[in-house]
Amino acid sequence: MKHNKKLLPAIACLFSLFAVSQAVAEELSLKGKTIGIAVVGTQHFWDREAYKGATEEVEKLGGKVIGVDGGRDNQVHANNHNILLARKVDAVISILGDSAVDPKFKALRDANIPVFTVDHVSPYSINNTTSDNYTLGSTIGRYMVDAIGGKGNVAVFNAFSNSLRICGIRYDQWKYVLKDYPDINIVQPELAEQFANSPEDARKKTLELLSQYPKGKLAAIHVACWDQPAIGIVQALEETGRDKDVKVTAIDAGPETLEIMAEKGSPLVANVAQQPKLIGQTSAENVARYFAGAKLPVQTFVPVIPVNGPEEAKKVYKQLGYGELSE
Repeated sequence: MKHNKKLLPAIACLFSLFAVSQAVAEELSLKGKTIGIAVVGTQHFWDREAYKGATEEVEKLGGKVIGVDGGRDNQVHANNHNILLARKVDAVISILGDSAVDPKFKALRDANIPVFTVDHVSPYSINNTTSDNYTLGSTIGRYMVDAIGGKGNVAVFNAFSNSLRICGIRYDQWKYVLKDYPDINIVQPELAEQFANSPEDARKKTLELLSQYPKGKLAAIHVACWDQPAIGIVQALEETGRDKDVKVTAIDAGPETLEIMAEKGSPLVANVAQQPKLIGQTSAENVARYFAGAKLPVQTFVPVIPVNGPEEAKKVYKQLGYGELSE
């Protein structure tokens, strides 16, 4: 076999770059570093998985973790950063939270403690690791449109788009897709779910909604930012015998909702899976890269996984490490 001599330098260069990248990956270390990890709460699977991923990766890289849990109270989460400041950690990974946390980030940076965020864009963050929220919103919008044939009344649970930027992006992209379908109408007023006990809260609100929109008058119910309310929505549809005429879509694809999706004839027809554990791991790796002198992007995007229908739900459930669902 003859070799193209012009290609040999390029091939050699590629192998060299690969070897360097492998070496850099192997040299990542947090040995001797104490990393504070602040999570807004651990009640929701996403938060737990992201926290677990970050914690395990810091320890794997030889670092020590000081963890603080906000109990899903944004102000407590913000104040927990004062603890990490007082402990003089070497860096902070902060998972979620609202604007209350930004002054705490500033205090940390003023004390020369670098801040790395998960799902929270901030001018005080070295790097934010997140899902591609634009793809999340637009993908689920297309799936919902296909499920209802591009027409009908659609209700949306949208409690957090004004308070959490990531939720706003997901909602806006979903709504942007719907602009191409004049026969789709978003019913007003939009619904606002509670975070605490969201399945039961969504169940009650869905029952009230269904009483206002009898059979044939409602095509779909969408949850704009996450998917725990979808559990209660499906329960309400089943209770009222509306599970065949109303489709449900959501975002996150947690283990519980994937199980519901995998059931034959489930009204929960589409979702988009995030990879929270990988997001946490990636954030911890970025901390190590920073201390190794690497220049990091402002944001690191972790791919999302579209889930359309029961077979894909089973496949993704296994892919994300939740186990295996029976046929």
